[in-house]
Amino acid sequence: MKTTYRYIFLLLALFFISFSCSKKDEAKNSENILKGNAEIVVDETLFPIVEDQKIIFETNYDATISIVSQPENQAIAALLSGKQKIAILSRKLSVAEETQIKNKNITPKVTHFATDGVVFIKGISSATTSIDLADVVNFLNGKNIASIKGLVFESANSSTVRSLTELAKIETIPQADNIFSVNTSEELIKYIAENPEYVGIVGLNWLTQPTVENQKYVDAIKMLSVKGINQNEFVFPSQDMIASQKYPLARDLYIINCQGYAGLGMGFGSFITGEKGQRIVLQAGLVPARFPSRKIVTRKEIIKEENK
Repeated sequence: MKTTYRYIFLLLALFFISFSCSKKDEAKNSENILKGNAEIVVDETLFPIVEDQKIIFETNYDATISIVSQPENQAIAALLSGKQKIAILSRKLSVAEETQIKNKNITPKVTHFATDGVVFIKGISSATTSIDLADVVNFLNGKNIASIKGLVFESANSSTVRSLTELAKIETIPQADNIFSVNTSEELIKYIAENPEYVGIVGLNWLTQPTVENQKYVDAIKMLSVKGINQNEFVFPSQDMIASQKYPLARDLYIINCQGYAGLGMGFGSFITGEKGQRIVLQAGLVPARFPSRKIVTRKEIIKEENK
């Protein structure tokens, strides 16, 4: 009798294992590199460029991509936990993070697709047009800097916070009345537009491609030229200055695919690094990883119209 129960138990176990595997296979089979549904977690500071890519990708292929916009720390945590399989970030994974994913028998595919910049902004009525990174570092380290009344970040866990803490060689942004964060990039831009004496720190893409609702606030702020540490000149965060690597706060953008199979992560990654995707990057005011080709038509003869 015990043997009979044991066989029944084993048969049920095999059934549930088979059912679970078939569900996973079904999910994979319903999705390929150009078809199906996928979710991508995106560093909130990079949302506009990813949304542009998603819209064009979906119009070209039978695919639906959902974007989850989160601060960098939360986006990486979702990727490491396995809750999300595809992420777009402004940095590569650390060795420890990559090892954590590889321990799940998945090798992350990391692809550079664009370069943007962390920019400083002030209200358009402010007389200030530039900022020295040495002053920013000193301000973050508690020193009084006459030219900086306050620094405002879009989120305490954002990639812009990480960029500045690494620069200032501090672990966290100090808690102070004149150093604080809001919740999103849109909120930050609105705050600086309404409080022009403060300095905001935001991703470039939110200024080159503002939402319709945020356009009026973008029109009320300006980007500052930046002097890098131990540098002699102030550099404006323009597309050509970022491309020439002269802007001191340029940063590379990456798509990180941890799906572990040939799904939409692979297809979307190929799209944004391909001809169409790189043109979208260029038109968005960022710097593509590969500049798209230009077609030049030459003619052997020039036909002149006769004067009538």
